[in-house]
Amino acid sequence: MLQSVGLAAAVVPSVALAASWDVTQASSNLGVFALSDAELAERRINVTPIGELELPTGEIIACDPLISGTEMPTLSRRVKPGHYPVSLLETQGRVAVAVLRFRLGTPVRWELATLPGQDVTTLKDDEIFGYPVDGGLGSFMDKTAMVLMSEQLDKLGADQNYYDDVLAAEFTPNQDRFVMHRPVAGNPLNIAMFWSGWGDGFYPSFWGLDAAGELLLLTTDFGVLEDADGREKK
Repeated sequence: MLQSVGLAAAVVPSVALAASWDVTQASSNLGVFALSDAELAERRINVTPIGELELPTGEIIACDPLISGTEMPTLSRRVKPGHYPVSLLETQGRVAVAVLRFRLGTPVRWELATLPGQDVTTLKDDEIFGYPVDGGLGSFMDKTAMVLMSEQLDKLGADQNYYDDVLAAEFTPNQDRFVMHRPVAGNPLNIAMFWSGWGDGFYPSFWGLDAAGELLLLTTDFGVLEDADGREKK
């Protein structure tokens, strides 16, 4: 069993890690990005583009958007400010992997996404860093978007909640699977929100890099795929 470390302590099912901690052992699904369209189809994995994410500061938060707030730290790595496409890998009627793509290419090296103060060299063989999900959702956002959403949360009445009173109507057209949510109408700042696999849990994110060390993508694995395959095991 793989232990989670950091924002929350929980246990999530995964593969056993080798004696020397290896990021590729933390997920058996990183190879999915090397598959062709035909191979994805054979493995019953559908790719769903959901829109472009605005990152005016390049400081990214990956989290359950319903249990986090303005105190949520950004990931240690920053990207060039801009707007970048988000897509979902779906299988078995679930969102299996969320992908924030910075440039084209197939990653040849992977890093576990960490927060400031987290050091992968301190991880034990069966531990990971990641984020806890308690509301069934994951997300990517710029830190400034979190501030906007927190301000909107503060405006809700005592008998209201953000999902039921704000998000539900936006999720409905997409079968409740995802939304590119704008906390403030007319403001381009948005948040990519999506189902978190089978629901609540603790999920790791990874940076994919090319041979020159340039960032290609950020991805969160929700543990639906196994060995980059969406077909149910017999």
